[in-house]
Amino acid sequence: MRLLFLGDVVGRSGREAVIRCVPELREQLALDMVVVNAENAAAGFGITIKIADEFLAAGVDCLTTGNHVWDQKELVNTIDRQPRLLRPLNYPDGTPGNGSALVPLRDGRSVLVVCLIARMFMDPMDDPFRAVDRLVGQHTLGAGGTDAIFIDFHGEATSEKMAMGHFLDGRVSAVVGSHSHIPTADTWILPGGTAYQTDAGMCGDYNSVIGVRKELSVSRFLKRIPTERMSPAEGEATVCGTFIETDDQTGLATRVEPVRLGGRLSRSLPTV
Repeated sequence: MRLLFLGDVVGRSGREAVIRCVPELREQLALDMVVVNAENAAAGFGITIKIADEFLAAGVDCLTTGNHVWDQKELVNTIDRQPRLLRPLNYPDGTPGNGSALVPLRDGRSVLVVCLIARMFMDPMDDPFRAVDRLVGQHTLGAGGTDAIFIDFHGEATSEKMAMGHFLDGRVSAVVGSHSHIPTADTWILPGGTAYQTDAGMCGDYNSVIGVRKELSVSRFLKRIPTERMSPAEGEATVCGTFIETDDQTGLATRVEPVRLGGRLSRSLPTV
């Protein structure tokens, strides 16, 4: 199975780039599954059902989020309308929406997509390790069970993300981090067969400060006072993500490579 995960989509520039690139990448990389973290897609803050539907219509199979999931207040009352738009699994019981989705593919196979949020340097949340342990324990990975299990771990601390990778090694197909908006250079397959990358990067304008207009961010650091509302940079976006290939029998990874297209970062695209 071939799966593509695209990191945090930031603003209109990132949104339009992903919608434009996904159909081409599905064909070029012979993809079976596309997962996108879209929590900054609505002007840099959250996502709406309308935007979610636009991604799904473009060929995205499942959408993940993170700490900005509720920035668009309407989503609190609408997220249950779209089961393929996930909020983090380890929100408290009773929170609207779902933290995972078992997504059927066109050929009859299925992929369990899980959205998790970390706790270090983040808002207090339920334990992501115990939450995902319970969920993964309900699934058999590989042929005859769940064909692949993909984890988006949305967090600030690299150590917490790496710990999650090792915690799930051999039990899931891939653990890829999101949230920092900066692609890390540690794509590799862990000893137990799980693909890993600390952060997939963002889909947005890198002539910015993690997607925000650079003059606004620099001013805040210099003056230490609030400026005008933070807004996303709208130059040409780089589409960043992670390509994963899995074994059909075991569900474990056989290949993982970074993806970077357009914009300002060096190009990286797997050959298939």
